[in-house]
Amino acid sequence: MHHHYLLNKPHSHLSQFTNQHTTRRNKKMLGRLHDFAPGTMSIGRLDENSEGLLLLTTDGKVSAAINGKKVEKEYYAQVLGEVTPAAIEQLNAGVEIGFNGQRYQTLPCTSRLLDPRPEFSFPPRRVHHPSHGPTSWVSVTLREGKYRQVRKMCAAVGHPVIRLIRVRIGKITLGDLGAGEVIEVAELEY
Repeated sequence: MHHHYLLNKPHSHLSQFTNQHTTRRNKKMLGRLHDFAPGTMSIGRLDENSEGLLLLTTDGKVSAAINGKKVEKEYYAQVLGEVTPAAIEQLNAGVEIGFNGQRYQTLPCTSRLLDPRPEFSFPPRRVHHPSHGPTSWVSVTLREGKYRQVRKMCAAVGHPVIRLIRVRIGKITLGDLGAGEVIEVAELEY
């Protein structure tokens, strides 16, 4: 029998269970958040500074299916500056980013300005002070997931990311999960 989990990954945690490198000795791992079944793996990753929905499973087939390009992943990003319709159009068309030392053209995606701004039950790690300039919130929905892709895409259109939260994977949403909260589910309906 396989085990499946929904997790709201908090800021400052790595999307892994063990210290694979000695340089990461003091890093926070997912295993400290819950007593996961042996063999549990994260489906995809969120970088250490990102938050939000992370799916975990002991079933490699489910992991491979969700990581594929058929399943959408939606992110809410708080970015520096006031996002213009032109920036949204650029994101939607795909932008050029760096990946593995090469230039990469992202696939077309769906992005939009979020107005009103989203509210979350878990506070930000750092609060952006208004004296540092205005911010905007955007939704970016992808079917691919290169390393730090949403951050790189937003920076490429002139809006560096301040806070990044994954809110949806396929049909599964973050909902009201608090930071670090884990729910075990019978199956992942994506």
